[in-house]
Amino acid sequence: MRKDIEGVAFDLDGTLYPNYRLNIRILPFAFREWNLLSAFGKTREIIRQEQEKGFLPQGDFYEYQAEITAKLLSVHPGQLKEKIERLIYRGWEPLFKNVKLFKGVHETLDTLKKSGLKLGLLSDFPPETKLEYLGVAGYWDAVHCSERCNALKPHPMSFLEIAEKMSLPPEKILYVGNSHRYDVTGAARAGMKTAWIKPVLCPNGNKKPKPDFIFTSYRQFFNYMLV
Repeated sequence: MRKDIEGVAFDLDGTLYPNYRLNIRILPFAFREWNLLSAFGKTREIIRQEQEKGFLPQGDFYEYQAEITAKLLSVHPGQLKEKIERLIYRGWEPLFKNVKLFKGVHETLDTLKKSGLKLGLLSDFPPETKLEYLGVAGYWDAVHCSERCNALKPHPMSFLEIAEKMSLPPEKILYVGNSHRYDVTGAARAGMKTAWIKPVLCPNGNKKPKPDFIFTSYRQFFNYMLV
């Protein structure tokens, strides 16, 4: 295994499994609750824009998120917080029961774990139940959700917290994610090495920061780690 890496932290959605496999299952919900889903997405973007300006909410993240979404929908935030929790956070979790991972994920995690590397997982959404449904709950030395520190990716705070939970300095961690904007940028800001999993047909462009490694299959990632 690589001597410059002592731990590997992974994103969840789109990194351990292809996004389309979940998106297909979400379609019925999207048709029923399009206004809520659209406003929720806009809210997350507003929160990220505020983060870039140096503002982080000091109170309950979920109340703050509901307040912004409620303004977009012109409804009461108290009722909306419960609805988001029920329909999105808890409502989507059972959909993960039949989602298939990328080929080679189990073998890769097995090998990394047996080699003595610490494994972490960082997601923008609460990941614990999803990991159970996906069959990969037992691999991790640390699991973290960025919402718990009131800072969504790519803010570096949650990346620094997963490093602390893994008991490793950020520079000894390779972070693996599918989003350049959220995963590669956020991990690089925190001082981690980065690996970007992306579709074969997706162009690299001139995205910066440049990932340390780009791969399209877990076989390629496995070979990279063996160097």
